[in-house]
Amino acid sequence: MKLKLTILFIFVLVTGTVTSYAQRIKATASIDSTNILLGDQVRLFLEIDHPKNIQVEFPHVPDTIAGNVEVISRFETDTFEMDNEEFQKQIRSYLITSFDSGSYRIPPFWFKIDLDGRLDSIPTNGVTLNVHTIPIDTTRGPTDIKLPYDAPVTLKEVVPYILGIILIGAILFFILYAIKRKKNNQPIFVMPKKPKEPAHVVALRELDRIKNEKIWQQGKTKQYYSDVTEALRKYIEDRFNIPAMEQTSDETIESFKIRRDLLKDKTFNNLRQLLKLADLVKFAKYTPMPDDDNMTLVNAYFFVNATKIEEKKADTPGNKKDDEGEDVEIK
Repeated sequence: MKLKLTILFIFVLVTGTVTSYAQRIKATASIDSTNILLGDQVRLFLEIDHPKNIQVEFPHVPDTIAGNVEVISRFETDTFEMDNEEFQKQIRSYLITSFDSGSYRIPPFWFKIDLDGRLDSIPTNGVTLNVHTIPIDTTRGPTDIKLPYDAPVTLKEVVPYILGIILIGAILFFILYAIKRKKNNQPIFVMPKKPKEPAHVVALRELDRIKNEKIWQQGKTKQYYSDVTEALRKYIEDRFNIPAMEQTSDETIESFKIRRDLLKDKTFNNLRQLLKLADLVKFAKYTPMPDDDNMTLVNAYFFVNATKIEEKKADTPGNKKDDEGEDVEIK
C-alpha cells in the first residue's frame, strides 16, 4: 500500500511540474500583412517563449501551406534573452506568397518540448492570409472608331503663318522684357538656381554606395547598420518632415503611428522591423544572420521606392509601374 501511494505521489509531482512549465510556455504565429496582391511576398513568423532548461523543436513547415500558400525561403532561428533571465524567445521566419486569390486559413503549428526526457507539445495560433487580384472594369464595352474629319485646309498650309505669329510674339516679348529689366537695373539673363535633388535620389545613391562597399562582409556590421539607418533617417526627415535624425527609433516609429496616413501597413512594418534590428546590433551587441544583413538593405530600398515622390510616367511595355519600385540584387 505504501509503495502504491509513493508511486502515485511521484506521478502527481511530475505531472504538476510539466503542467506548470507548459503554462509558462507561449507559442505564437504572425505574418507581416494579412492582405496582399497576387505574387506579393510576406513573412510568416513562428516564435516561442520558454524556460532555458527546456529543449524546443520547431514545427515542420511544408513547401505548401493551406493548399495555395507557397514557402519561398526559410531563415535561421533567432534567439533573444527575456527580461526574466530564466526565459528566452526564439523566432524563425519564412517568406511566403500565393498566386491564387482567396482567403487562406493557415492552421496552428505544433512545437515539441522536452523537459528532462518528458515529451510534450504546444500549438501556435492560426492566421489568415487574404490574397486579392487587381479589379478589371468590365462595365465599358468596345466603342466604334470615329471617322476622320474632312479638313479643307491642311496643317502644312497653316504652319508658316503660325510660326510667323509665334516669332513676332517672341520678339515683342523679349523687347518688353529687356526694357523692364533695364529700368530696374537688373540683368537681362539670370542663371537659374540649381534645383534641390529629390529626397529619394539622395537616399538611393547612398544605399547604392553602401551596397557596393559591402562593409558587412568585412566584419563592420555595426557601421553597416548605422550607415543604412542614417540614410533612411535623412530621407524620412526630408520626405516626411519628421526630425528622424534627432529621434530614437521608437520616437520615429511613434511619429508614423500618429500619422498613419503616411505609410501603408506593409511599408510601416518593414521600417519598424529594420529599425528594431539595427538597434539590437548597434546597442545590444546582437549578431545578425547573413540573411538579416541582406534583408536590411532590401527593406531599405523597398521603403524608399514605395514612398518616393516623382513625376508619373505613362505605362509602357518597357516601363515598370511607379509602385513596383526597383529590383535589388544583394550578393
